[in-house]
Amino acid sequence: MVSAVLAEPLQPAEREQVRSRVAASGTSFYWAMRLLPRERREAMYAVYAFCREVDDIADDAPPAERAPGLEAWRREITALYHGGEPRHLVGRALAGPIARYGLRRDDFLAVIDGMAMDSARDIRAPSLAELDLYCDRVASAVGRLSVRIFGAYVPAADLVAHHLGRALQLTNILRDLAEDGARGRLYLPQELLERHGIAGGDPATALADPGLPLVCHDLAEVARGHFAAAAAAMRRCPRRAMRPARIMGAVYRAILDRLVAAGWRDLAERGSLSKGAKLRLVLRHALW
Repeated sequence: MVSAVLAEPLQPAEREQVRSRVAASGTSFYWAMRLLPRERREAMYAVYAFCREVDDIADDAPPAERAPGLEAWRREITALYHGGEPRHLVGRALAGPIARYGLRRDDFLAVIDGMAMDSARDIRAPSLAELDLYCDRVASAVGRLSVRIFGAYVPAADLVAHHLGRALQLTNILRDLAEDGARGRLYLPQELLERHGIAGGDPATALADPGLPLVCHDLAEVARGHFAAAAAAMRRCPRRAMRPARIMGAVYRAILDRLVAAGWRDLAERGSLSKGAKLRLVLRHALW
C-alpha cells in the first residue's frame, strides 16, 4: 500500500537542500546517482538523505535521544503509507517516490531497525548470522529501495540488492575498522575472530592483535563472493536500469581490492580512490 495522499511537491530550494545533504556526505554513490534521469535522481537523493538522517541519530545523537529519534522516523514512514502528512523535509521528499516507484514500507523500517541495532548497544564481535542481519537491514534494504527507483522490477533485482548491499557493507566494515573501534564498535564476526585466536570482543584488543589481517582477509573473501553473486544477478536484469548498481559495485570492489593489497597493516589506510579513479570507473560502467 502506497501513500494515499502525496505531500506538496518540494520547492526548488527544498530540493536543493536534499541534494546538498547527499553531496555533503561525501558518498561514493553520488556520481552514480547523478547519471539517473531527474525524477529518479531526486528519488535517490531522498532515500539517501533518509539514510543519513537515521544514521546520524544512531551514531551522533546523545544516547537518551536515539531510541525516540528513530521511533519518530518509524512514525513518519508509517504515516506516509497511511495517508498521513509527513512533517520532515526528507519525509516530504520521499512521498512522491514511494507512490511513483512502489517503494515498500518494510524496507524503510528495516533500515531503521538496523540503526536501532547500532544505537541500542555498541555492536562487538557479532555472530555471522547477526552480522548478516545487520547488513541486510542497513544496506540490502537500501538496495531493494534503490533497484525500484532504477527501474528494475524483475525478481533478480532483489538478488542484486541482497548481494551487493552485503558486499558494500562488508567493505565499509573492513575500511572503517579504526573509526568504528574509536566508537567502541567491532563488526568483525566472532567466528572469524576465534578462528584466528582472537578472544573476546574488545575493539582495541582485537585491532591490535597480529591475527587481525587474517580475519580481515577471510571477511574480504565473503564480500568478494557477494560481489560475484551480485554481478551474476545483474546480468538477469535490464542493463540500463542496472547502470548505477554496476558503478557502485565497481567503485567498492576497487576499494576492497586496495584494502586487501594493503593487508590491514595500517588501519589508517582506507583504500580511498582518487576523484580521477572514480571518474574512470563511472565512465567505464556508464558506457557499458
